[in-house]
Amino acid sequence: MSRAIAAAHWPQALATILMQAARRVAQSALVLWAAFSLSFVILYALPSDPVTIMLNQTGEASLANAQQVAALRAEYHVDQPLAVQYALALKRALVLDFGHSIQTGEPVAQAVLNVLPATAALSLMALLMALSLGVALAVLAHLDQRRWIRDTLLAIPALAVSLPTFWVGLLLLQWLSFGWHWFPAMGNLGLQSLVLPALTLAIPTSAVIAQVLARAMTAVVEQPFVEVLRAKGLSHRQVLLRHVLRNSLIPLLSLSGVIIGNLLAGAVVTETVFSRQGVGRLAQAAVTFQDIPVVQGVVVLAAAIFVAVNLLVDLVYPWLDPRLGGRR
Repeated sequence: MSRAIAAAHWPQALATILMQAARRVAQSALVLWAAFSLSFVILYALPSDPVTIMLNQTGEASLANAQQVAALRAEYHVDQPLAVQYALALKRALVLDFGHSIQTGEPVAQAVLNVLPATAALSLMALLMALSLGVALAVLAHLDQRRWIRDTLLAIPALAVSLPTFWVGLLLLQWLSFGWHWFPAMGNLGLQSLVLPALTLAIPTSAVIAQVLARAMTAVVEQPFVEVLRAKGLSHRQVLLRHVLRNSLIPLLSLSGVIIGNLLAGAVVTETVFSRQGVGRLAQAAVTFQDIPVVQGVVVLAAAIFVAVNLLVDLVYPWLDPRLGGRR
């Protein structure tokens, strides 16, 4: 009988799952469209002319005549009304064609793909460092039951969050590179050159992780099941590491999209400070020279990563807590 009931409800459950998936995909598409449109409006609202910037950069501004300038403006469609430019750009973006860089003439997709591995390696290493530091700090604060030690440890994240990324990077350069010569100061020179920029990104990110996880652990410790576990003879360490920590990860998981976004945003500053080639450095140069196609490509890439992470979180949530996803 139970199998018959389950079989009868299966089509309805499948329809619910498909509707939720369709809703999430529609929301993701809306986020990508909004990111593209907002970047387009902001960049095209700037008073400067990208063609003029390009000619000044190459030193050909004084040599180009009016016909050559007009040809360049027509090539990049900047001679068209704003609505036409937007429609053309959106049509190309739908097939992942963001045009060519105004600075170099290179296809935007190729320019981004060339530097993406370096930024991905930096972000991944920074994420691993941030998770290690943040989780360790939150756990240590709850392992030691002396209140003054716990309060001191929990005050560290608030201080770390307030530190500017560029200032942290400059301090690490001064101490660990110029002072003690432990790590390279700049460039993409292998694993060693990743340590300082990754640590620069990890410090403020780990502070956010520690704050969220510590608050979640404080709330979980007060749950009735913790008292039951202690009554069964489990030590404070066993309860904390085996049960409290796992139940405290869900609020942290919900911030994963924000954490990834912070890492991508911080990469702009970090790659500039450490003279690393990457998506952040590419975006910084594109904004400086008003290279609209490249900026839009980077913005859409960042939005796509944010959307993908949040979709993945939605899939993982039910496995951590069946109540959140309706999984039985």
